[in-house]
Amino acid sequence: MSAASADLSRRDVLRQALALSLGAAVSLGLARFAYALLLGPMRADLGWSYLTAGAMNTGNAAGYLLGALLMPRAIARFGPRAALVGGGLATALLLALHGAVGSDTGLALLRLLSGAASAATFVAGGLLAARLGSLAAGQVAPGLVLGLYYGGTGLGIVVSALLVPACLGLGGGSLRDWQPAWIALGAVALGMTWLMRRVIGAGTGADAPMVAGAAVTREPVPWSRLGFALAGYCCFGLGYIGYMTFIVTLLREQQLGSAVITAFYVTLGLGVVASSWLWAGLLQRWRGGGSMALLNALLALATALPVLSAAPVAVFASGALFGAVFLSVVASTTALVRHNLPSAAWPGGITGFTIVFALGQIAGPSAVGLIADGPGGLARGLAASAVMLALGALLATRQRPLG
Repeated sequence: MSAASADLSRRDVLRQALALSLGAAVSLGLARFAYALLLGPMRADLGWSYLTAGAMNTGNAAGYLLGALLMPRAIARFGPRAALVGGGLATALLLALHGAVGSDTGLALLRLLSGAASAATFVAGGLLAARLGSLAAGQVAPGLVLGLYYGGTGLGIVVSALLVPACLGLGGGSLRDWQPAWIALGAVALGMTWLMRRVIGAGTGADAPMVAGAAVTREPVPWSRLGFALAGYCCFGLGYIGYMTFIVTLLREQQLGSAVITAFYVTLGLGVVASSWLWAGLLQRWRGGGSMALLNALLALATALPVLSAAPVAVFASGALFGAVFLSVVASTTALVRHNLPSAAWPGGITGFTIVFALGQIAGPSAVGLIADGPGGLARGLAASAVMLALGALLATRQRPLG
């Protein structure tokens, strides 16, 4: 480890961390969160209820769970770099295919498959980021490397916020108005994956620790001692996904204009990018569940703001705060694993938390959609999300370092 570390300059580490962040941009920013911008037009065109609209993201989360379950064996056999790039290529193709399908069944299948493909990229990228942070601790704080990786999701959100509105309405002939946006998202995902592959090449510092022997060597994870963190993280998955699925639709129902909504989503994405620096020190210092508890509590506040007020100041404060926090909850679990487990247990630990995260996401969109179809509409659905995030904060406060 020390010899490899000596070969890495600070510039090399940051360059590789930024390249890895493109994996998060593809797997979350484009494959998952761009759907919020397309939900309204697709729902109007296809006659969906909120439950059906939420079920599409439930399918995406179910696919994500499937991909996460397959990751330990895939990483052991093919290596994390192959999983990272292969998942990105598959995600790009599946996003583009959204623009060629108009049936509910076909779209549900594509959401499922794109979730599985994006899990491959996200889990492998998170593992490489954790290894890179450990390898280069003398040049760059490990918490910053993790923050940069997860902050890459913000780039995907910003790109989606600018790209999707520009492509809506470009359909013609056999294309529906919302389909060109999916094709454009697939093209951007392909370009990001190509660039990521160029930088994260064989033999680079990020890939060096992941030799075949290291990937296969495993140690058991003491799950019973991580129970409160797992429960808090499940509540996070349940709560945050309702906001990220339906917030744009809620703002449209509150009569906010398209330009304002685009600016809101860009603000949210920039908040995700800024989170790399905002929370790096916290993730480095806190070894228990304190960081998850604080971040979940802030998310509960951010989710409640647009429910309580449609004033632009409340809306933009919500977007900025939510963006600056929500992916750092994911980063906090990687940091928790890195702080408390031996490196041979990191793949299993990261995958385990990813599975819990996916379980929450599976239930979240459909649950919020079901509530939104009843009295109170979307505002009541997002209020339920805020309550779930607050519960996650309370549970995380009980998680102690493993010692």
